[in-house]
Amino acid sequence: MNQNDGIEIIRALDDLQKERGISKQVLLDAIEAALVQAFKKHYGSSQNVRVGIDASTGKVLVMSRRSVVEEVGDPKSEISLEDARQLDPSYQLGDIVEEEVTPREFGRIAAQAAKQVVVQRIREAERGMLYEQFSNREGDVVTGTVSRIDQRNVIVDLGKAEATLPPQEQIQGDNYTTGQRMKFYVVEVRKTNRGPMVVVSRTHPGLLKRLLELEVPEIADGIVEIKAIAREAGGRSKIAVVAHDPNVDPVGSCVGPRGARIQTVVNELAGEKIDVIPWSEDYSAFISSALSPAKVVEVRPDFISKIALVVVPDYQLSLAIGREGQNARLAAKITGWKIDIKSESQVGLGGIPRFEIDF
Repeated sequence: MNQNDGIEIIRALDDLQKERGISKQVLLDAIEAALVQAFKKHYGSSQNVRVGIDASTGKVLVMSRRSVVEEVGDPKSEISLEDARQLDPSYQLGDIVEEEVTPREFGRIAAQAAKQVVVQRIREAERGMLYEQFSNREGDVVTGTVSRIDQRNVIVDLGKAEATLPPQEQIQGDNYTTGQRMKFYVVEVRKTNRGPMVVVSRTHPGLLKRLLELEVPEIADGIVEIKAIAREAGGRSKIAVVAHDPNVDPVGSCVGPRGARIQTVVNELAGEKIDVIPWSEDYSAFISSALSPAKVVEVRPDFISKIALVVVPDYQLSLAIGREGQNARLAAKITGWKIDIKSESQVGLGGIPRFEIDF
């Protein structure tokens, strides 16, 4: 390594320390270790050597290391006390004698090995920083561009990294085309040798929650709280909200003027229907709201079995149950109650005894 190469590498290490926070000393230690291996590989040497780099000039010195002994068994690793004292009278048994053995042509090999180490450490540092960046975003929403379809996985370009959208995290109504920009929920970030492996989702309930936080200032400010979410991605979702300010309408805040806020979320989720309902500590009221858009005549909760009998008008029965039972299924999921829906004619006058329990 000539003087110019050495100075250039030292400057590069200084820049890396300033700009990327990679310790110059750590890099020097790694380069020195790589140069030891390079020396032994190119010169087939089994002798014990140390490679030192001057931190100011970048000059490389290869030093042989031999232990001072009374009787030499291996001349490559040992030196007699008599011979050692010819070099320096102060040497004692057990000391290490270092002598420069730098080959004249070793500079070129050293420069190449040093550059390889620097490049490798830069890549490792970038991967580490990317991992830290994305690991902090688990549970958050990111915007990405569909890059390609790899078998059934959708590969998403997030700018500095790629993410994978597995089949089970895809909405059936979504049409994934190259170049399409979409929002995704970060499910998991794993550390790998190739950098962070980011797994994203379009079906996770957290995506709906985060999208609402972005669209509804009252939620972002904590005035309105999302208490529960039940979601069947691409079909229908129900969100229970409550306001911590009596002057704020939680449902109206989420829906927005002329439904603008909720419509933005619906559009992002491929037309998924979203019911926003008021959360209540009154189980009867909450269950009644959860069956929206159906109108409920009466709710009879049984706290022992946690089964609620819900009575609806005859013409509202199919609406309350929903297509393939979806509305009733989501209502049960968001409330945590089993729901038995009956029409008024099915219940009949006095057909089922009524019971009342104080809440």
